[in-house]
Amino acid sequence: MIITFGLIAIFCVAVIVVLQRAHVSDKSFTDYAVADRSFGPAYQMMSFLNTWWPGSIFLALTGLAASGGVIGFYMPIYSLLTVVLMYVMAERVWLWGKLFDLKTQPDLFALRYNSRALAVIGALVGIVSGIPWLVLGFKGLGDLFQSLSLGTMGATSAVLIGVVLMVIRQFWTIRMGMRGVVISDMLQGIVAYVGGTLIVFGLIGWLIWGHGFSVMALHASMLQAPGLGSKPGPLYLFAIIFSGAIGGWCWPSIFIRIYTADSVRSVQRAGALGAPISFFYAMALVVLGLLASFLPEVAKAPDTMWFTVCRMAGGPLLLGLGGVAVLAGTMGSVDGGIQATGAQVANDIVGNYRPLNHKQSVVIAKIAMIAVTLISALLATRTIPHLFTLAILSYQGIIQLAVPQYLGIFWKRGNAVGAIAGTVVGFAIAIILQNAYPTSIDWAWGLTSGIIALIVNAAIYVGCAVLLPSNASERERVDGLFALTGSHLPSAGAVDALALQPRLGPSSRRA
Repeated sequence: MIITFGLIAIFCVAVIVVLQRAHVSDKSFTDYAVADRSFGPAYQMMSFLNTWWPGSIFLALTGLAASGGVIGFYMPIYSLLTVVLMYVMAERVWLWGKLFDLKTQPDLFALRYNSRALAVIGALVGIVSGIPWLVLGFKGLGDLFQSLSLGTMGATSAVLIGVVLMVIRQFWTIRMGMRGVVISDMLQGIVAYVGGTLIVFGLIGWLIWGHGFSVMALHASMLQAPGLGSKPGPLYLFAIIFSGAIGGWCWPSIFIRIYTADSVRSVQRAGALGAPISFFYAMALVVLGLLASFLPEVAKAPDTMWFTVCRMAGGPLLLGLGGVAVLAGTMGSVDGGIQATGAQVANDIVGNYRPLNHKQSVVIAKIAMIAVTLISALLATRTIPHLFTLAILSYQGIIQLAVPQYLGIFWKRGNAVGAIAGTVVGFAIAIILQNAYPTSIDWAWGLTSGIIALIVNAAIYVGCAVLLPSNASERERVDGLFALTGSHLPSAGAVDALALQPRLGPSSRRA
C-alpha cells in the first residue's frame, strides 16, 4: 500500500504544483469560462482527450473486450469519427464563438435560432444528462482505491476516500475555471493516454510472450460482432457506433473545448494530432482485454481486469502506476463536467433571464460548481440501483441535441420551433423507449432508443422547417451568420449588424 498510495500522492502533488504555478486571475467571464480562447493545438488535443476518455475506460473497455469480445472495437471506431466531426465543425463553431463571444453550447443555440428557450432547454438537458456520469466517475475511484489497497479497504471506505480526493481537487477547478482545467488536462492527459498506452503495450507483450496467448486462439463467439440473427439485432452495432460518434460533441464538457482554442487552425490541428493517439490507445485497450480473457483471474471479474493484470504483471509498482493513469483520466472527465455545469448555469440559465456582470457570473458559476460537486459526491456514497442504466439513458437523451446542433450548423432552414419541439419530443421518447428496451429494440432490427428518438426528432425539425418557414427578417439574419464563415474574413460592419440583433441581450432574446 505504501507504494501504490505513494504514487497516487506524488501525482496529486504534481497536479497541484502545476495549477498553483499557472494561476492567473480572470479578467472577464469569457476568461473564466473559456480561458479567453488562448490555447494552441497541443493543449486543445490533450484537453479533448482528457475529457473524452474518462479514467473508468481503463476498466470498462478492457472488461467489455474480456467478456464480450470484438464488439469492444466499436469504441475506437466511433471515437475516431468523433474527432473527424471536430475537424469538420471547427470553422463555423469557433468563428461564431469568437465573433459573438459564445462560451457554451447553448450560447450557440441562442445565436443560431435566436431563442432563449432553446438555450435553457439545451443547458438543462446537458446538466441533467451529465450528473450520472459524474457519479460514476466518483464511484469508479472507489474501485481504484479498493484495488490499490490490495483488498484491505472496504468498498464504502474506498468510495469515501475517492470522493474526498476529488472534492479537494475541485478547489482549483472552481477557483481557476477553464484555464485551470485545460492546463491540468495537459499533465493528466500525458499520464493517462501516453503513459497509460505504454503500460497497455507492456501488458500486451507480457501476455503474448510471457504466457503465449494469441487473439487467434479466442473462442469463435468472442470474434463475432452482432449481425443478422444476433440477439441485439442486425442494426445494433451501427446504432451504438453512430450514436457514439454524433453524441461526442453533444456533451457540454466536450463542446466547450472548441471555444478555448486560439484559432480554427488550432482546433483542426488538435483533431489531426488527437486522432491517432485516441485510436491507438483505445485499440490497445481492446486487444489487452481480448488477450487477458484467457486468465482465470480475469474471467472471474472482468470489470476489474485492468487492476488484476497490472498487479499480476508488475506487482504493487505497476499496480500503482496503472492506478495513477486511471486517476489522471478520472480527474479530467470530472473536472470538465463540473466546469461546464457551472458555466451553463451562470451563462445560459441565470444569465438568460438576468443580465450579469463579470463578478456576478463568476460567483454564480462557482456556486453551481460547488453544488454539483457536492450532489454528485453525496450520490456516489449511496447505493443507487441501476446507476449505469441511468447513465446509458442519459446518453440516449443527450444525443437529441445533435439535431439542432449539426443541422443548425450546416443547414440554414431549421428554425427555433422545430429545434425546440424536436428536442423535447425526442428526449421524452428516448426516456420512454430506454425504460422499455434497455439494450436494443427488436422490432426496429436492433436500433437503440436514442436512434429511434433521433429519427422522430429530425423529422419534426425538418417538418417545421418546411411547413413553418422563418419570416424574411429571420432568414436574412441566418444568411448573414452563414456568410460570416467561408474563404473570406467577415467585415466589421457585417459582424456589428448581426450583433445588434436581439439575441445578444439576455433580456431580449426571443423564444
